[in-house]
Amino acid sequence: MQTIGSTFEARRQNGFTLVELLIVTVIISILAAIGIPQFSKTKEKAYDAAVMSDIKRAQLAAENYFAANLTYPASEIDAGVIPSSGVTFTRWQLQTRNGIPSIHMHAEHAQSTHYYHSHYPAEGILVQRDIN
Repeated sequence: MQTIGSTFEARRQNGFTLVELLIVTVIISILAAIGIPQFSKTKEKAYDAAVMSDIKRAQLAAENYFAANLTYPASEIDAGVIPSSGVTFTRWQLQTRNGIPSIHMHAEHAQSTHYYHSHYPAEGILVQRDIN
């Protein structure tokens, strides 16, 4: 039944309200604030893993060189080590530690705040240090 003077019709919404858009924006901002620092930590761990892998490969290459020449290589180039992208060997020095010939090597990644060094094979350990 139609009433005279009554023109109520259902309004159709063709979009989102300002409040709905603000709520979605706040939720996305919170998720980004949580995710971005975690992503940065993961990237730095990946850089450090690349450096550690390169030092291990350098140690194996030095052993192969030693087996062939009965002396350790004077540089990573002599050992045939090609570092990963961003990784550089900042020190490669032949030493004698405790009467055992060894190599003191430092390596770091351009994007990391750490560097790693090792005396090989006299100690054979890998140590992480901050660049500061």
